[in-house]
Amino acid sequence: MITRRVFCLATLCGAAVGRNGAAEQSPLPEGTGQVAVSVQDRPIELFTYKPPGFRSGPLIMVFHGVLRNADEYRDHARGMGDRHQALIVAPRFTEADFPLEKYQLGGLRVNGSIRPSSEWTWQWVAPIADAIRRRESRPEMPLFLIGHSGGGQFLVRLAGFVSTGAKRVVAANAGTLLFPSREYAFPYGFGELPDELSNDDALRRYLAQPLTFYLGSGDIERDEYLDVKPAADRQGMTRFERGRNAFALGQRLAEERGWEFGWRLVIAEGVEHDHEKMFDHPQCQKALFDTP
Repeated sequence: MITRRVFCLATLCGAAVGRNGAAEQSPLPEGTGQVAVSVQDRPIELFTYKPPGFRSGPLIMVFHGVLRNADEYRDHARGMGDRHQALIVAPRFTEADFPLEKYQLGGLRVNGSIRPSSEWTWQWVAPIADAIRRRESRPEMPLFLIGHSGGGQFLVRLAGFVSTGAKRVVAANAGTLLFPSREYAFPYGFGELPDELSNDDALRRYLAQPLTFYLGSGDIERDEYLDVKPAADRQGMTRFERGRNAFALGQRLAEERGWEFGWRLVIAEGVEHDHEKMFDHPQCQKALFDTP
């Protein structure tokens, strides 16, 4: 049975939710569920899964790809929830409200204009996580983020510009990446952005993020969803190649500058562009938790 509830994120939509209000105190249902929330007076759905007997595990937020199939991503992440006794939350960013510029590219630049950071879609992640923590009465519940394909693009660029407090940010099989270089124009790199978003301090913060490039070695098809513009192909000809190139560039830059390097590269051998197989692969645990 799917349970559906509606509540408002007080920190973002301006509505006051009392400390004793049902919105903050009602925990998510065990098993699969669906919660409709309002963020800045705009609705967004969260598809959830709570393993039987869930008590003290982490929160894993799962980010869908271009098909916006958050319910399917939730269903295919249930194995992660069971294996790690983790709460699964998969937001749906509809194409109507969050086209490519606002989802995969995070809303940093829309119609050629740099937007204030308060309007970036990446800024929704931490408040949604905090709302779930309040419902579960666990303000310190550890947060992990994993996204595949378009969701991987969302998260790799999030890591470039926003800190969510997540223990690990996993970008799986992203079609294009944010290269840590001003020689690549945004959204492929930091080029053509204002200095405060692209200077050495910005690059150093990006390289320090707990970011995992989680790649299927079989993801080598140039399918209909892959960005094949010249600027994208400069990163590599396939998703697998682009992910390896992005990681290598970041590792080299960190070594040259003596900067902290928080990135990881994890490869799921033989897996193609398939989020379910990536989630179920044994390497997914390493990608999320840095342990085999």
